[in-house]
Amino acid sequence: MGTVQTSFWVVAMLVALAVAFDFMNGFHDAANSIATVVSTGVLKPQQAIAFAAFFNVLAIFIFQLKVAATVGKGIVMPGVVDHHVVFGALIGAIFWNIVTWWYGIPSSSSHALIGGIVGAVIAKAGAGALIAAGVWKTVLFIFLSPLLGFLLGSLLMVAVAHLFRRASPLRVDNWFRRLQLISAGLYSLGHGGNDAQKTIGIIWMLLIATGYSSAADTMPPIWAIWCCYVAIGLGTMFGGWRIVKTMGQKITKLKPVGGFCAETGGAITLFLATALGVPVSTTHTITGAIVGVGSVRRASAVRWGLAGNIVWAWIFTIPASAFVAGVFYWIGLRLFV
Repeated sequence: MGTVQTSFWVVAMLVALAVAFDFMNGFHDAANSIATVVSTGVLKPQQAIAFAAFFNVLAIFIFQLKVAATVGKGIVMPGVVDHHVVFGALIGAIFWNIVTWWYGIPSSSSHALIGGIVGAVIAKAGAGALIAAGVWKTVLFIFLSPLLGFLLGSLLMVAVAHLFRRASPLRVDNWFRRLQLISAGLYSLGHGGNDAQKTIGIIWMLLIATGYSSAADTMPPIWAIWCCYVAIGLGTMFGGWRIVKTMGQKITKLKPVGGFCAETGGAITLFLATALGVPVSTTHTITGAIVGVGSVRRASAVRWGLAGNIVWAWIFTIPASAFVAGVFYWIGLRLFV
């Protein structure tokens, strides 16, 4: 355990910065939860964001804190993290979120944060200070989460098409307008459960490093848990409308049945990853599911060029946020004693 050497006010400022990142995570990733349900016309935008925010916060009662434990204790060797590392990691993640939000690119807040942690730690102590198992598990799911979303979304679409092959299009549309409320709620639950825990994890990491918490503790402070879940819910309430348009209509045109299949496939992926303690990208997951649903109709229904641009943003997220985090680690050395 570290000793309490870092100023209380420096720690409080960094906790506030982490909560601001969490709010931005909700703001940036609101599109993941609500784009399909808004674009299919099932809910109006303001109804959808309130609906999603409620389920984001409700997740506090559903999921164990396995993702928080991975971020807080499973990525960096004990004793390496200090307040300068946390500062660099958060600035790197926030910078990348702002850039991708401005250009309407659905990138991953989760991997921006992981990239930020990796970059700041390497700047301080080199790659040997990272826990390879935790880093590679996260990197692996960069590819697995959209693939699993794609697979589940397309399989659900095929199954639904088979089950409702004799039903009229109007009847199918009416049924899935109701069912999409369930799928959107489940996806928002998964979003809150996985994403809020990443910020809980970095706050926990900071508190252990500065001696305000013990490495032997089995869970972070209750106040940190509630702050992060409420912050991501409030972020969702404000919504990232630039990305909603990209996710909801530009990749492929969605109907309620497609929205249901994409959200359900994405929700299953998020529930599984959260149970395994893997910090995954809700953006990657729902994008994969939307592409899977669109490709079942016909390959030309998906705008593959746009999907390709999104994939490039995914690839650059960790190195870009890591680079900025490394720079701000060195700046933080001069700002904070």
